[in-house]
Amino acid sequence: MAVDAIILHPTDNVATAVQDLQSGQKATVRLGRDLQYIELAENIPYGHKFSLRSISQGENILKYGEVIGRATRVIAAGCHAHVQNIESLRGRGDLQKEEN
Repeated sequence: MAVDAIILHPTDNVATAVQDLQSGQKATVRLGRDLQYIELAENIPYGHKFSLRSISQGENILKYGEVIGRATRVIAAGCHAHVQNIESLRGRGDLQKEEN
């Protein structure tokens, strides 16, 4: 079965579109051999991310099982997750690395 998007790690809260996707479409999303279906609330361009579930403002965005950013506002399930609602936490010289 053809898939519309992939999840790269079981803890991810976003998926990556492998083709252009349309609002209202029920996207077929693959994690390994498992499939799930997410109704899209917005158009999602090829290579872009969308939320798998509602993500709260301030919540970490997980891709590859790693934190790649933080939600700057609520991102509803099936919504485009990009610069308009994610603040990057990587490659930012203005943020100091937290000491453990």
